Amino acid sequence: MIVIIYQYNMKRVKGAIMNNIMVCVTKQKTCQRLIDYGKELIKDDDDQLFVIHVSGEQDQILGSTEEGKALEYLYEKAKEAGASLTVEKSNNVLKTLMEIIRKNQINEVIVGQSGEKMVLDGFLSSFQKKLKGKVKLTIIPSIS
Repeated sequence: MIVIIYQYNMKRVKGAIMNNIMVCVTKQKTCQRLIDYGKELIKDDDDQLFVIHVSGEQDQILGSTEEGKALEYLYEKAKEAGASLTVEKSNNVLKTLMEIIRKNQINEVIVGQSGEKMVLDGFLSSFQKKLKGKVKLTIIPSIS
């Protein structure tokens, strides 16, 4: 497995490095691997794990039985990892994610690689530019 990590500047809190890790998930059970990866990064009692799903304003959060089951499954996995699953609705996903990052002083974001042809195009590229190297972005490849 190849993990793509973009460099960033870590914040120091009271002389120690505090990890606030945000895992971005979709309504798919396969996102469990992202939560598991984020959980592995928790090394200290002060570290926090945030599991986030942002859907469009017009999207039905539990649009189908399968999506509902997947979100329930991810909720349980987040809970097992010591995190909660936060679901937000927004027509500007990037802006919402950036607000969550700022509010929770996130210093690492875990995302899954999408079906985009190149990581340099599309959502991940836009997200990386918004982070401006201040937050570590780790992209976990999709499962073949």
